[in-house]
Amino acid sequence: MSDCTFSPSLCHIDLGAIRRNFGRMGQPQALMPVIKSDAYGHGLVPVARVLAEAGARRFAVGTVSEGMVLRDAGLRQAIVPLLGALTDVDWQGAVMQGLTPVVGNFDQLERAAAHCHAGRTLRVAIKCETGMGRLGFSEAELPQVIDRLRSIQGIAPAMVISHFSCADVPEQDAYTQDQIRRFTAMSDALRAVFPEIERSLCNTAGTIGRPEAHFEICRPGISLYGGNPFAGTAWQDKGARLGLEWAMSVSAPVIEVRQVAEGRSVSYGRLFTAQKPATVAVVAIGYATAFNRSLSTRTAMLINGYRAPQVGRVCMGMIMADITGLPPVRVGDTAWLVGGPAEPGQTPVTPQDIADTLGTISYEVLCLFGGMNPRVYG
Repeated sequence: MSDCTFSPSLCHIDLGAIRRNFGRMGQPQALMPVIKSDAYGHGLVPVARVLAEAGARRFAVGTVSEGMVLRDAGLRQAIVPLLGALTDVDWQGAVMQGLTPVVGNFDQLERAAAHCHAGRTLRVAIKCETGMGRLGFSEAELPQVIDRLRSIQGIAPAMVISHFSCADVPEQDAYTQDQIRRFTAMSDALRAVFPEIERSLCNTAGTIGRPEAHFEICRPGISLYGGNPFAGTAWQDKGARLGLEWAMSVSAPVIEVRQVAEGRSVSYGRLFTAQKPATVAVVAIGYATAFNRSLSTRTAMLINGYRAPQVGRVCMGMIMADITGLPPVRVGDTAWLVGGPAEPGQTPVTPQDIADTLGTISYEVLCLFGGMNPRVYG
């Protein structure tokens, strides 16, 4: 059976931009690039390969399954599944493939112990809860954790990690500093017994804005794909100075060009009624492939290098653009919903623009576009 595609829209991934962004985040040996959730929609294996070529020595993925895919693709770097091993099959895969699963509770610790085999060392990453309030051992639990780790033959605590809650919010500096203090104390206790253990606390925001918390390993994520974690905050320039490049663009073909008479409306709900004769292009993308319905009448796109406002209700597989007064647009021309080539004086729509319009973050925009549209690489 041939592959079935239900939209002609495409995600264009610039692997060179990802490689350059990685280089902007620090020395490769001090980084663990985060490529979970299919590399934020950019493609797990292609992104891992280009980062490996750029010197990456380790990767953070979401699941054991993602780690196994990287092993099957020939990647031999250290691989840390951030959700840990969730089933016995996961644990078996982690052991056989030499992954470093996160362990953040006593049940996981005992399951790790049960999967340690003679002659094979299981490396684990110890997760500490320092203020995110989701996963990880508490400070009070740590002495018991250390005692148990010392008693398990075949287990090697290779890393101690935690995660910032609000390092991207300058006004929450006191809370972030308290997380750094907690992590320092907990990791010091582990290093007193396991002196080779490496420490990792910083996400992208911490990597850019908290040099005092870099420790041995930083975990940049959104910055690899072009996003500034400080967008819209007082620290926006901290990220902007790096010159990060968006790696994803989204295109779709124009499938119809229509003349709309004065007083006539376009699409569901009559959100757009022409106040004068108008020319409207119909573009083959919609909410089924991640062009959010809430963007209706609130965004724009580039067609032949010129910005055209999106008009009318976003449909399942179509959107409309007002191209009145623009250079001629024909069926088969390309509309760029994100990124794309712009004429002088024109600006592409960015994932951050869409995120701001929707009241969300660029991470979500990238994951959805990349997950719902075929990807092409350049």
